Amino acid sequence: VQLQASGGGSVQAGGSLRLSCAASRRTNTMTVAWFRQAPGKEREFVAAFFRWSASTHYADSVKGRFTLSRDNAKNTVYVQMNSLKPEDTAVYYCAATTSAILSRVREVDAYNYWGLGTLVTVSS
Repeated sequence: VQLQASGGGSVQAGGSLRLSCAASRRTNTMTVAWFRQAPGKEREFVAAFFRWSASTHYADSVKGRFTLSRDNAKNTVYVQMNSLKPEDTAVYYCAATTSAILSRVREVDAYNYWGLGTLVTVSS
């Protein structure tokens, strides 16, 4: 499975961006997640769309500000990021797995497909 993330850029605090993760297979057959990694920090979970359902899961730090959506016809998962903060600055990665991961959804090692990252920079 190939994943391609796009949509990153530079915005001021309070602004919005939408990231896209285009996959080479149907995204509703996989759990697709977004992770991010800030300089000097570990990669952290942001949000995930569970396979075969419309269920989503968000990190507490983005809940209420970020929203996942999916276009099955385009095999693409989006994350709409609103009310961006400087601490949201990071390289954002999309990841996917065809396995049932449920309780492991926040774990980097639970995903076996990764795309290249897209940089999001939020200035104060």
